[in-house]
Amino acid sequence: MKKRILDEALIYEILSVVEEIPEGKVATYGQIARLTGRDKNARLVGKVLSMSGFYGKYPCHRVVNHAGRLVPGWTEQRFLLEEEGVTLKDNHHVDLKHFQWECQEE
Repeated sequence: MKKRILDEALIYEILSVVEEIPEGKVATYGQIARLTGRDKNARLVGKVLSMSGFYGKYPCHRVVNHAGRLVPGWTEQRFLLEEEGVTLKDNHHVDLKHFQWECQEE
């Protein structure tokens, strides 16, 4: 029997990292993937975040793509970030030089 890649332990592992992102900071999908030991699985992180509402309340609005781009179509994300003091360098991108979470990767 083939093991499923996406099990609840992995989902909670990813969400627990997202939960650690401080207010006023953002992380990238790739950064979350690296922190969970899955360097090449940024898309998996995105998949988990899209289902996060089934597992509780997590600050998923603090996760952006590698260029700082907000989630297309999720207008609330910009509002939530700006409410925390995160400013955008244009209509769709967070300035990662100023707002990226500097966490210690193991």
